Amino acid sequence: MSTQQGVKLQIESDHVVLDNGMLKLTISKPQGMVTGIQYNGVTNLLESRNDEIDRGISGTSFSVIVENEEQVEVSFKRTWDPSLEGQLPSLIIDKRFIMLKNSSGFYSYGIFEHLAEWSPFNLPQVRIVFKLSKDKFHYMAVSDNRQRFMPLPDDRSEKRSKPLAYPEAVLLVNPVEPEFKGEVDDKYQYSCENKDLKVHGWICSDPTVGFWQITPSNEFRTGGLVKQNLTSHVGPINLAMFLSAHYAGDEMVLKLKPGEPWKKVLGPVFMHLNTTTDGRDPLSLWEDAKRQMAVEVQSWPYSFPASEDFPKAEQRGRISGRFLVHDWCVSETSIPGNGGYVGLAPPGEVGSWQTDGKGYQFWTQADEQGSSMDMGDVVYEPPRHGPTLWEMGYPDRTASGFYVPDVDPKYINKLYVNHPDSRFRQYGLWDRYTELYPDKDVVYTVGKSDWAKDWFYAHIPRRTKEGEYVPTTWQIKFYVDSVGNTSSSNVGDYLLRVAVATAHVAELQVRINNQDMSSSPLFSTGVIGHDNTIGRHGIHGLYRLYEVLVPAALLSKGENIFYFTQTQTKSPATGIMYDYIRLEAPPSSPHCLSLA
Repeated sequence: MSTQQGVKLQIESDHVVLDNGMLKLTISKPQGMVTGIQYNGVTNLLESRNDEIDRGISGTSFSVIVENEEQVEVSFKRTWDPSLEGQLPSLIIDKRFIMLKNSSGFYSYGIFEHLAEWSPFNLPQVRIVFKLSKDKFHYMAVSDNRQRFMPLPDDRSEKRSKPLAYPEAVLLVNPVEPEFKGEVDDKYQYSCENKDLKVHGWICSDPTVGFWQITPSNEFRTGGLVKQNLTSHVGPINLAMFLSAHYAGDEMVLKLKPGEPWKKVLGPVFMHLNTTTDGRDPLSLWEDAKRQMAVEVQSWPYSFPASEDFPKAEQRGRISGRFLVHDWCVSETSIPGNGGYVGLAPPGEVGSWQTDGKGYQFWTQADEQGSSMDMGDVVYEPPRHGPTLWEMGYPDRTASGFYVPDVDPKYINKLYVNHPDSRFRQYGLWDRYTELYPDKDVVYTVGKSDWAKDWFYAHIPRRTKEGEYVPTTWQIKFYVDSVGNTSSSNVGDYLLRVAVATAHVAELQVRINNQDMSSSPLFSTGVIGHDNTIGRHGIHGLYRLYEVLVPAALLSKGENIFYFTQTQTKSPATGIMYDYIRLEAPPSSPHCLSLA
């Protein structure tokens, strides 16, 4: 679908229209709200019954940035001064929209600025939201294996649904379309990691139209590649998320301090529209959207945004090299970090990139050669105390290696039945723990148990018969052939590594060979986390790594038992997900052997 028409800009008293012959985009003036998208014979793809309230921050001035046949860029800007203290956040917000000739879509980005002399404030969320016509868009696609026909927004009403443990989750009891009866609908079931969140959207089959949000780069998103964000959900809603505290909590909120200036460009992202002209299946629009996504990614950084705050390719630097890993218990030489992600983020403490929202982050993935460019060898030495005695899980910052139970049939989402990689997205899995372990907790025996079958994916409270939630204590049994002469100064400490994939108002206490829960633990995390990953059907949130020194004197020849107690019981979804657990022998041990 193409046209020879150049881009035209029509300015009216209360709105503007951008038109390139393929689509028309109507935006309120000076507010900067998209009120109409005309495409493929449809007067407006958006929901015309949208409420005018709660549409986000409105602009107060309008200006034309670029206007020619090849491109139109317009600005809707809102400034701030101290007279607005307490009414609006102390930010200059410049919302930009771009339409190019012969382009089936439009671009949008925002320029956010806070001056040093302005009052401090917190910014928890920034996003672009489109609510499409509920009469037309019924099929949603987030990835190749996460797409389906969706319920209507009416199905979430009180007369058609039953509320569940969280406001976002409802059980559909009397949906308009009977096929959805008995399913759970929850927007968090369609969340996605930034690294995989490049294109998602909706399909209308009559007439055939696709509406897709394409994010060509992660550099302006907060929290790095593995930060999880919302995508599309019942509404039909389509989101472009730039900043959110989802799956992270308060640590992810952008906090501007007194005297701190800040400026950042969020986007551009591309809203792509497509159709079929040869009678093909409307679902083929997803494949076309993926092809367009690849084009946008290849075109990054874009050359056409007019803002001086968006650096073009010739204004950017380049760093490169090889990513190698050297673990002296695995190999005498460094090995390529094949599949590992390498990122450049603002300076900070180790791991601070996963909560950074003020700066930009630039990521790439190493190949089997470790990536090849010209920065020299970057050698990563993973934490290592001594030889591995045993290990549980995979160190990938998620709990995906552990046991995820089947969903209770009463709370099913058909998309995730026997799903290859998203079984954890079903609702209410936390209640399955009590069903599987009604009286006793998890007992794992190293060398006999299988962590993929015998270690529950989330360490959560147990529900009693009275409906109360109580702490749970999990056991790890292992054998030690010899601990040496514990009176000798030559015998060092063992070290237990506990990598936590997420935590929500949880406390982990660790004891060794001591069942007395009233005694002081060998280690405690204290109460940590506000990720809410369990309740939001995730498999990881903020990553935390703990090292627990275990004196040799506390171990015995033969069987030993670690007791892991999760003490907090605020809600059924209070708890911890483990990423990886490893016990290492003292550094003086002669061999690097894995006995697990």
